[in-house]
Amino acid sequence: MKRILTIQDISCVGQCSTTVALPLVSACGVECAILPSAVLSNHTGGFSSWTYADLTGELSNVERKWQELGITFDAFYTGYVSESQIDPILSIMSSCAAPGAIRIVDPAMADNGRLYAGFADDFPVKMARLCNGADYILPNLTEAALLVGDEPHLEGYTRDDIEFLITKLHGLGAKNVVLTGVSFNPGELGSAVSDCQKVEYDFNPRIDRMSHGTGDIYASVFAGALMRGRTALEAAALAADVVCEAIKATDSDHWYGVSFERAIPFLAKEFTEDCPA
Repeated sequence: MKRILTIQDISCVGQCSTTVALPLVSACGVECAILPSAVLSNHTGGFSSWTYADLTGELSNVERKWQELGITFDAFYTGYVSESQIDPILSIMSSCAAPGAIRIVDPAMADNGRLYAGFADDFPVKMARLCNGADYILPNLTEAALLVGDEPHLEGYTRDDIEFLITKLHGLGAKNVVLTGVSFNPGELGSAVSDCQKVEYDFNPRIDRMSHGTGDIYASVFAGALMRGRTALEAAALAADVVCEAIKATDSDHWYGVSFERAIPFLAKEFTEDCPA
């Protein structure tokens, strides 16, 4: 069984970040270790207030203990982290890596044309350092634009725009790019997957609902599926399918997230035949 370490915050209420990553990676049949970057009472999208406990100081302590115990990981998957955590995370990715370990970076920092609250304008430059050398990065369109120093296109992207943006993202040092939120017609939404040689696309029918936490669901399923031997395009397609299943299973008055728990059987069934009896 492969072991993946996810490094991101714990929002105690809100169906996002670590509370999504741990069950979904596990449902793929992959051991999921966690390293919380912060603890919040609830996520920051739509709630009027929240608590925030920064855990930057613990990252190096945990790293030293893992080195002492000889604990290593086959993959690293990062989500929402702060500027001060970039260097400690890069150190952990180096010192605690099993042979051939891969790095999956979800540069969770922006959406809908702007940075999340609490991030300084120069944060994308810091996040770009984490993307440099990553085996896979999973930005949405806003994050992708900010990472390469562009203004996000609020009016939409053409296919040429998307592929030029992907070229710029590879220029940051990312080996594979999975760009989410791609759409060339109003009825579809999907992703563009690039290995620096070719760009492939996956689309699903658009569901007209804005939901918190869907990016975390997508990245978690992608990471788990990749560790189970799926190609990047297959992992991206499965991740999108799980997001769609979760959205469709969510009650209309459930505003703070999506009921991804109801999509876990759908995800687990994908890997049932791969598991030994």
